[in-house]
Amino acid sequence: MAHLNQRRPQNVSGDFYVDSTCIDCDTCRWMTPEVFNRVGEQSAVYHQPVNQGERLRSLQALLACPTSSIGTIEKPHDIKKAQQSFPIPVAENVYHCGYHAENSYGAASYLIVRPEGNVMVDSPRFTPPLVKQIEKMGGIRYLYLTHKDDVADHQKYHEYFQCDRILHRDDITSSTRSVEVQLTASQPVEIDSHLLVIPVPGHTRGHTVLLYKQFLFTGDHLAWSEHRNSLVAWRDVCWYSWSEQIKSMRKLTKYAFEWVLPGHGRRHHADADKMQHLLQQCIAEMEAA
Repeated sequence: MAHLNQRRPQNVSGDFYVDSTCIDCDTCRWMTPEVFNRVGEQSAVYHQPVNQGERLRSLQALLACPTSSIGTIEKPHDIKKAQQSFPIPVAENVYHCGYHAENSYGAASYLIVRPEGNVMVDSPRFTPPLVKQIEKMGGIRYLYLTHKDDVADHQKYHEYFQCDRILHRDDITSSTRSVEVQLTASQPVEIDSHLLVIPVPGHTRGHTVLLYKQFLFTGDHLAWSEHRNSLVAWRDVCWYSWSEQIKSMRKLTKYAFEWVLPGHGRRHHADADKMQHLLQQCIAEMEAA
């Protein structure tokens, strides 16, 4: 939990605040941009919530914060309502799980709700309020892991929901040796109806992305930059091969999608033609870097 005695002086006065344990993961800023912003090297409250909608979104950010760096001076009487709001609808049958994990550096996790069985994309913290809500939504059939960095509490989710985990073998580590579905192919693999796993080595050797209908879940391969108003990849956090990541990015030009939902960075929605233009622009910038 956040500590008032560590409250950052950059916060405006009022109930909500961010303390000095913030790791600058950006979660609160993209979840609730009307309240949180970056001040210096960390987040801070620049505008206190003034209505119920802003307050709910602020409490959602508080619960999602991977380091519990967001706090309130007054005990929040409506925290249960915020807990029950997760997973948060994104579009159609896709939801944001919240409850980001510190050991994934605040990576986002998503839930696809399907009659054939729900799919969790990357792992959030294993926390009872979220688990209870996911149970109500039908549990988890597959826990798809984009790469080795954002696996968080995958073992606990597997044990509780008896779901099959999916991860490429090139990203298997000591903590994921028991993963049920270990992919080996360098070509796309259809796991189930409308679930296409596309290998995209670059950020890590075994990184993959998931294409579900018009939704592309990109892990650490591709994200949206509000500052640059473009799709981006980050060379300074490319742990395996930048040249391979460029090749992998070119693979995605073969597919039509309207959503980019990353683990880190902002998500983005545009029509398929616009998204292809943005992707080509991203590739050109990567090649010039």
